[in-house]
Amino acid sequence: MNYRRLGKTGLQVSEIGFGTIPILSGHVPVLPEYFNLNIEEAIDIMTYAYKLGCNLYDTAIVPEYGDAEIKTGIFASKIGRENVILSDKARAFTGEEMYHAMQCSYENLGTYADIYFVHQADEKNADQIFKPYGAVHALMECKAEGKIRFVGIASHYYSVLYRAACDDRIDILQGSGNVLERGMLDRIEQEPIFREKGFLLNKVYAAGMLPSFFSMEQLLEMVLSYPISSALLGLGTKEQVRLAMSRKRNSYQRSSFFEVMARLEQSFMPIPCDRCQRCSCPYGVEISVLFRQYNYYFLGKDYWALRKLDMNIKDCAMLCKTCTDLFCIKQCPKEIKIPQEVQKIYEMVKIHIRNSKIG
Repeated sequence: MNYRRLGKTGLQVSEIGFGTIPILSGHVPVLPEYFNLNIEEAIDIMTYAYKLGCNLYDTAIVPEYGDAEIKTGIFASKIGRENVILSDKARAFTGEEMYHAMQCSYENLGTYADIYFVHQADEKNADQIFKPYGAVHALMECKAEGKIRFVGIASHYYSVLYRAACDDRIDILQGSGNVLERGMLDRIEQEPIFREKGFLLNKVYAAGMLPSFFSMEQLLEMVLSYPISSALLGLGTKEQVRLAMSRKRNSYQRSSFFEVMARLEQSFMPIPCDRCQRCSCPYGVEISVLFRQYNYYFLGKDYWALRKLDMNIKDCAMLCKTCTDLFCIKQCPKEIKIPQEVQKIYEMVKIHIRNSKIG
């Protein structure tokens, strides 16, 4: 196992981190590779990862990750709290909500979290999170009280992560990226301000779908070629842990986006969007999210993606149809014909939703 610097925290973290979604118990059928492990099974797998060099374990508050937070705390106490770095999070945006959530996590873990993230921060709730007495302020109080060591922001949005990178109160960032959705990673690599923060990367396997198209080594080497601290993998079996952690990498190969598209085009015609998020829409259409859900439909997450698209695709298609500014096209480095693609998605959703209702 290789280790990397976690920003300015003074910590060294394993370049592969343990994501705890697959070890939780509960009713979560939408999650990939769901195993419903009991405490003994979960701790056994986490311990196996530790023996292979993993020292970073990422979880979230109950019930968002089921009982994974509790299992993580038990594991840390058995292996020795000083031997592991615990990353925790909560989807709480006001100061009061976040302080209460962190206290619950402290009790569930039975110890402090090294890192505590504001989870799923987005452009709609960012002002609330960063403002005085917002979630970040609450985590600063928790840090002063010794209940956490470092403050983090977790987001799928580049604009939010950039704002956090510029905020001296934030120690660590968590974002998403993979061999397909690399646009945000490219922007982070080009922006020096991100070098000041530790960075944990999730969605490396795109909810468990990309290993059907690319080897695990291709997926891992690609993301580890970027200046991140650790790639978080959801791991639920010893075999998954072994495949991810048993090899010490000496180099990191990065496939081109053209090569990735060529591989996917053997199975379907993907929209060539890498989710760089430069295509901001003045009417609020989240273009990169629509394109992601479209690609995910064909990658294998069909039911989830279709239901997500059906929630707002009709309104988005109407807005795109009447827009004359076309700011999105002007900003798209891939020169995607965005309005036409949105209409194509709308027509696809209409057909499949109708067929699903008939069936």
